[in-house]
Formats: sequence, structure tokens, C-alpha cells
Amino acid sequence: VFDNYGREFSGVSNYVWALNDSDFRQSILNNFLWLIVVPPTCTFLGLTIATLADRVWWGVFAKTLIFMPMAISFVGASVIWKFVYEYRGPGNEQIGILNEIIVYFGGDPHAWIAIPFWNNFFLMVIMIWMFTGFAAVVFSAGIKAIPGEIMEAGQIDGASELKVFTSIVIPYIKSTIVVVGTYMVVTVLKAFDIIYVGTRGDLETNLLAVKMLDEFSKYRNIGRSTTVAVLIFVCVFPIIWFTIKRERETVE
Repeated sequence: VFDNYGREFSGVSNYVWALNDSDFRQSILNNFLWLIVVPPTCTFLGLTIATLADRVWWGVFAKTLIFMPMAISFVGASVIWKFVYEYRGPGNEQIGILNEIIVYFGGDPHAWIAIPFWNNFFLMVIMIWMFTGFAAVVFSAGIKAIPGEIMEAGQIDGASELKVFTSIVIPYIKSTIVVVGTYMVVTVLKAFDIIYVGTRGDLETNLLAVKMLDEFSKYRNIGRSTTVAVLIFVCVFPIIWFTIKRERETVE
């Protein structure tokens, strides 16, 4: 609601700018794309891993390996995957793991994070790689909290493993699923490091958090940067409110 220098009230002009700015609209679309891909994927993979890992003797080791990326900073993880996607022109030796594998099997290397639209998915892989382990550990704790008598009762009644999972496990850890999903949604909405290190927001990969910083540091427009921050808050607030309300209803 302020001008470029944050000194005078400017009404709704910054919000009008946001609606008419193509780069801002692209950031909105990218954030929406991340929201429909990353949280469900992390939740699904985490729940699958948590369920299967507890059935094998090396499950603790597997969950440890999957959880390890959480110990790496966003910047560190982004740099690692930037080397994975590294591209050298045709005829040159490829140092990126992905392109090296493709060349080994006779394919052509590509600049993966430079391909519009699809590069968003390659960047999403980084966040999924980092947070799947977190989801798996949380779900594993939730599954272990289910009383054994309930699981045994279902098995005695002749329920299959899939039926036990869908009719007992899922309803019992429903609140945990909501919490993990909410955490992932909020993490996506404030995602910054992965995009900034990977593409600097270029090549149609910009997200709202990066757009906010660009307006502040690159274009020196405090008003527009604040506008983006307010819109991020507007998106995050109802999600957190819903989660807290849900937890309160569960407790009651």
C-alpha cells in the first residue's frame, strides 16, 4: 500500500500492478503448480515409505538415508542438484550425473533446468528429495502410536493388508496427514533458496518469495515487495487457521 520508497500511501495501485504484471502472474501460476505437486507427492511417498520400512529389518537404515537430506540446507541441496542437472554442450564430457547417464545409454544431453515449464518439475524434485524423509519419520511415529489391539482385530476379522491400511491406519493418523500436508504447503509458499540458486527466477521458474526479493533488492521497489509479502501472508493464514482449528476439534 506504499510507494516505491515506502514513504507515502498509494492506495491499491500496487495490487493493480500485481494483477497486470505478467511476471507476477507467472509466479502465482508456478506457486500453484508447486502446491498441487510437492505436498501430495511428499505426503504419499512419506506415508508409503513409513508403512513399508517398518516391515523389513533394515527399515531404520532406509529411513535414516531418506531423512538425511533434511540435514542439508536448501542452498546446499540446490547446489548438489544443480550439479546433477549440469549440462555441457553436445560432444563435451558431461559432468552432470543425469546427462552422463543419458549419454551412456545413447541419448542426447539437455539443459534440464532451462526447459520452460518442465524446469519447474526438475526444481520440485529437490524439495521432494529433502522433505520426503521428514514426512516418512513423522508418519512412522504416528503409525507406531496405533494400538496393536486395533490392528490385530482387523486382521482377525479377515481384513487384507490394504483394507487394514485404508480403514484403520489412514483414519487413525488423519490429523498427522493434515499437519504434514500443511507444513509442506507453507514450505512451498515460502520457497526461495531452491529457485534462487537454480535459476535466479529466470526461465519462467519464479515463485512469490523470489519475486518479493526481486522487487526489493533488484528493482528497489519497497511498495511492490510489501504487496507480494502481504499476498503470501493472505495465502498462508487460512491454511494455518484451518490446521489449528482441525487440531482443536480433534482434541475436543
